[in-house]
Amino acid sequence: MAIRDWPSHERPRERLLSQGAQYLSNAELLAIFLRTGIPGRSAVDLARDLINTFGGLRPLLEASAEEFCKGDGLGLAKYAQLQAVLEMARRCLLEDLQRGQQLTSPSQTKEYLRAQLRSYSQEVFACLYLDNQHRVIVFEELFFGTIDSAQVYPREVAKRALHHHAAAVIFAHNHPSGIAEPSRADVQITRRLIQALELFDIRVLDHLIVGDREVISLAERGQLG
Repeated sequence: MAIRDWPSHERPRERLLSQGAQYLSNAELLAIFLRTGIPGRSAVDLARDLINTFGGLRPLLEASAEEFCKGDGLGLAKYAQLQAVLEMARRCLLEDLQRGQQLTSPSQTKEYLRAQLRSYSQEVFACLYLDNQHRVIVFEELFFGTIDSAQVYPREVAKRALHHHAAAVIFAHNHPSGIAEPSRADVQITRRLIQALELFDIRVLDHLIVGDREVISLAERGQLG
């Protein structure tokens, strides 16, 4: 049965408008995005099939164009629409961390860095540069590694911080394994970076490790010094 033939209170779009998006299942939200199903399958049926096929909503959202287009009812037009939606979500987070804004919420910073780094299949080391009032100057991805590690060079980090006239920095990198627990190497490189930047009176406020479901702060754990 097509969704248009369902009782109005059961249709995903009507439920979203009357109750709010937070009350819809992943399949119902995806069905609204898909808009239509395929012969014999409603949009909700198709959405459930796709989520099961890809192994979850996140793998579907992070699939390459080639992988995405293999799904029933999907194509390059839907892929382009999805990428636009995802990019708007990232930019929405970025608007709260625009140049000149002061960082006042650790959770906001974590969510922004998580959105930027979580989906990479390789390790990426990045830096958020701040002025002397902890206002954002710029976010920059510095080093890209293999699935296991990234080579981080303190001299290059110091050079970029000086280039941006930063007074303080927050480091972040992802763990492609999905486990945010910091390694001994993470702590060691952080301390090397602190020592290098101390020479230029640039403070390291934190180093955040980004996993699938959490972001761990070395500062909160007392592992910066």
